[in-house]
Amino acid sequence: MRHLLVRSSALCLAMTLACSTAALAQTPSQDAAAAASTAWLTGLVAPVNLNGTLAKVHESGKVAIAYRDSSIPFSYLDARGKPIGYSIELCKSLVQAIQFAVHKPLEITWVPVTSATRFEAITSGKADLECGSTTSNRERQKTVAFSPTFFVAGTKLLVRKGSPVRDYTQLKGKKVAVTSGTTNEKTLSDLSQRFKLNLQIMSMRDHAESFAQVTSGAADAFATDDVLLYGLIAQTPNGRNQYAVVGDFLSYDPYGVMFRKDDPQLAKLVTDSFQALAGDGEIERQYKRWFQRKLPSGQTLNLPMSPQLEVILESLAATQKE
Repeated sequence: MRHLLVRSSALCLAMTLACSTAALAQTPSQDAAAAASTAWLTGLVAPVNLNGTLAKVHESGKVAIAYRDSSIPFSYLDARGKPIGYSIELCKSLVQAIQFAVHKPLEITWVPVTSATRFEAITSGKADLECGSTTSNRERQKTVAFSPTFFVAGTKLLVRKGSPVRDYTQLKGKKVAVTSGTTNEKTLSDLSQRFKLNLQIMSMRDHAESFAQVTSGAADAFATDDVLLYGLIAQTPNGRNQYAVVGDFLSYDPYGVMFRKDDPQLAKLVTDSFQALAGDGEIERQYKRWFQRKLPSGQTLNLPMSPQLEVILESLAATQKE
């Protein structure tokens, strides 16, 4: 009986918070979708005593989300200058879970970051969640925490169509754009040293600036995660006829939502939420929306889910059911 009462209470709270999701969505249709997809919240357990980030947001009534302006289709700006994307939608679900945990509606404060500034935004407290295209690895986990993996990418090269460059071995002595503060920057630097390529690495502020080095002819290639390259091409008029993604994968990059380290209450909520979202099928639905259907720009990536991500989501869903 007590279990049924807890579930009933959770459902009532989920329904109440669903009514507040208008502040989280961008359009009326998204408002309706958010309100209709809160059933997964009933599987969560709200902590009795709040601490860490949950206590902070309860007191302020706000959640600060760090976003990127050109990490297509994960985190970028629409025509109205509003953050949208796959990562953004998953983070809105996390905000629903945080609202559930603190028993009150919360306002989202949007914090723009770059690859170079995103970590400081989290560690300093400027942002509570970083929702972009950030790789989770052991080195970074020494200073910040990550959600379970929600995408798997790898470093590849973008070149102009007709370029003789087909893989990294043909870049010897050439100019390669990378985005400052990314794992791709380190990957290219390591490759250059290991194989004596003498690369002229051009570190740029963000992905849009890195891409612009190739479009202007200032760089011979742009190295970053393959999916981001496909996103930039899709957003560029006639992009598929002008640019190509080439070469083998140069790295393995699992993406996660970043948040402050040593916050076990938030860490449990984030992990439980991703397990519930995977079990509910919401992560898969958002994947199809952003990778297999038309983006707001009218373009589509037509990128099927990788076998690696399928296994990760199946594992998350199975853990949630245990």
